[in-house]
Amino acid sequence: MGHKVHPYGFRLGITRTWTAKWYADKEYTTLLKEDLAIRRLIELRLANASVSGVEIERGINYVTVTIHTAKPGIVIGKGGANVEILRKQVGDLTKPRKVKVEIKEIRQPELDAYLVAMNIAQQLARRIAFRKAMKQGIQRTMKAGAKGVKIAVAGRLGGSEMARREWDREGRIPLGTLRADIGYGYVLSRTTYGTIGVKVWIYRGDVPDQRAARPAAAPAAAPAGQGV
Repeated sequence: MGHKVHPYGFRLGITRTWTAKWYADKEYTTLLKEDLAIRRLIELRLANASVSGVEIERGINYVTVTIHTAKPGIVIGKGGANVEILRKQVGDLTKPRKVKVEIKEIRQPELDAYLVAMNIAQQLARRIAFRKAMKQGIQRTMKAGAKGVKIAVAGRLGGSEMARREWDREGRIPLGTLRADIGYGYVLSRTTYGTIGVKVWIYRGDVPDQRAARPAAAPAAAPAGQGV
C-alpha cells in the first residue's frame, strides 16, 4: 500500500507556512466558511488570471487577502477598477471587517506547479494529446531552472473506455526530504468524455537552513583569577 502525504502539509512549520493565518475559538466555523467563500469568489472571478494561490490573514477588525498571480494586469484592471470591485465583493462577505487586497506577481509561472498543472488541464480540454502536453510541460519547467519535475494524469485519457494513469518525470523529486522546496499542484480537466486529474510536482532546490545562518554564540568569559 502506498503512503502518500501532501508535500505542503508534510512541511508545514518547517519550510512552508499556512495559507490562512488566523486563530479563533467560538467563531471558528463562521470564519472558515468565510474563507471558503472568499477563495471560491476569487476562483470564479479570476479564472483567466492565472491565480496560483490565495493567502488570508485576519486581525481583530481587518482581513488581508493576498493573491498570487502570473497576470497581475488582469487582476488590477484599468486604473485599478477590477481590484476595487473584487475588494467590495470580498468586503460583502466579511462585514463589518475592513478588507485589504494585495497582489503578488509570479515572475516564473513555469516553476509554479499549480499553473503548470492548469496549463496541461486546459490543453487536455482542447483535445491535445496528453503525452505531448506532459512532455512540453516538463521541457519548459526544466528549461526555467527546475531541478526535477514529475507530471501524472489519470482518467479516460484520449477518450478510451477504461480510465488509466500515466506519468512522466525528469530530474530528482525528493519527496521525503523536508528541506526540499517542492511545489505541488492538482487541477481537474473537465473534458467532453469525462474528468481527467492532473498532478504536478516541481523540485526547485533546497531551502537554506535558518539555524545554520545564525551567528555562533560568543564563548563565555572565564571567571576572574582562573586561567584558561
